[in-house]
Amino acid sequence: MTMLGQKHWAIAEGYIPSQSSFSDPALVSHETACILNAGDAPAHVRITVFFADREPVGPYLVTVEPRRTLHLRFNDLDRPAPIPRDTPYSSVFESDAPIVVQHTRLDSRRAEVSLLSTIAYAEASPR
Repeated sequence: MTMLGQKHWAIAEGYIPSQSSFSDPALVSHETACILNAGDAPAHVRITVFFADREPVGPYLVTVEPRRTLHLRFNDLDRPAPIPRDTPYSSVFESDAPIVVQHTRLDSRRAEVSLLSTIAYAEASPR
């Protein structure tokens, strides 16, 4: 397979609401980074989270196995520190193998659930 993806990605928009209208884990307000590793080697990913009023937190370390996807909920990140709720943040992904990153938010503060999804920003590889 042709190499697919980039090694550096950014999600400029992040926010995890502290409230949800549902207790079902699938419907609790959350942010997700969907990470695709279409390559033949594991992708070791370092995530750093940036804030407007404090120093960055990270790295959060995850591995995406070859030819696999990982739907990583920011809500579940706890080492080195949990992502604070009701706080705007941005995130940067650095991988040792090419990956593709998509950002999704489920905001269930109201019973009329809102879903947002977009591809992250990828740093272009030198040609």
